[in-house]
Amino acid sequence: MRLVDPAVALQEIADAVPTACRKHVIIIGSLAAGYYYRDQLKGMAVRTKDADCLLSPRVAALKAGIAIAEELRDAGWEFKKTKGHKVPGTEDTPDAELPAVRLSPPGKIEWFIELLTVPESPGDRGPRWTRLKTKYGDFVLPSFRFLSLANLDPVATEMGISIARPEMMALANLLEHPEIKTDTMSGGFADRMDIKRSNKDLGRVLAIARLAMGRDEDALQSWPALWKTALQDRFPDEWRVLAGRAGQGLRVLLANEQEQDLEQALYTCANGLLASKKPTLTQLRITGGRLLQDAIKPLEAEARKRA
Repeated sequence: MRLVDPAVALQEIADAVPTACRKHVIIIGSLAAGYYYRDQLKGMAVRTKDADCLLSPRVAALKAGIAIAEELRDAGWEFKKTKGHKVPGTEDTPDAELPAVRLSPPGKIEWFIELLTVPESPGDRGPRWTRLKTKYGDFVLPSFRFLSLANLDPVATEMGISIARPEMMALANLLEHPEIKTDTMSGGFADRMDIKRSNKDLGRVLAIARLAMGRDEDALQSWPALWKTALQDRFPDEWRVLAGRAGQGLRVLLANEQEQDLEQALYTCANGLLASKKPTLTQLRITGGRLLQDAIKPLEAEARKRA
C-alpha cells in the first residue's frame, strides 16, 4: 500500500479511461471518500492499494469494461498479478476461475484499479461474475449485492468521472457485514495477514463517519433519512428488514471485549483512509457510538414504523 493523493489518482484514472466511458465510471472506496473529504484531510494523502471503479448502469458495464481494459493495456497499464492469477484467463478458463480486471499505471505497481459493476436486480443476492472477453485475455466483472447503493446519485467531478456518496458507501458496508466473519483479506492489509474483511469494511464506515463529523459535527443526523430513501429505492420489498439490521455488525465490533476486532478496524483506518489523521482506539469507539446514536438507531426506528 502507498500514500496516494486522491485528486491526482482520480485525474490519472480519468485521463486513461476512454472518453465515452467516463460517464459510466463511479469511483468507490477509500479513494472516493478521500476525495470527497479532501478539505478535512487538508490535502494530505490516503493510503490505498486499489481504486475500485464501479461501472454503471449495468446495461453499459460490459461494453465499458472491455473498452477500459483494452485502452489501459494499450497505454501500458500492467496486469496485477495475484497469488491465484498470474496471467489473464483464456476462453477455456471457467468463469469462477477468471481474474478480475486489476491494472496498475505504468511504473506504479504499488496501486491498481479494479473494475466492478452493480447487480442485475434487487433480488440478486449473492456475488455474480460476468465474463469480459478482451484482446488481452478473459477477465471477470464482479458484482455484489449492496453495490447498488453506491451508484445512487453519485457526485460528479470536474474530471468527467463520478465518486460514490460516502454515506451510501457506509450503508453498503454496514449491510454487507451484519456479523464479524472469520475470512481475512486475501492479500493482507498493510503488512498484516490477519485482518478480517469485516473489520476492514466496518473500519471504513467509522473512518467515513469521523471525516463527516469533522466537516459538520451534526452531519450523521442527516444520514437516516438519506439511508431510508436509498433502501426504499433499491430494495423496496425488504427495506425494513435491511434497515432493521444495519447496525448489527457494528454493535458486535464495538462490543468486542478483547478489542481484537476493533483494534483491526483501527489499524485499517490508521493505515488507510485516516493515514494522515490517525485516531486512537478511544476516539474510534466514540465515533461508533455517535454513528449508532445519530444514524443507525433513527433508521431502525423508521423500520419499525408501520404505514
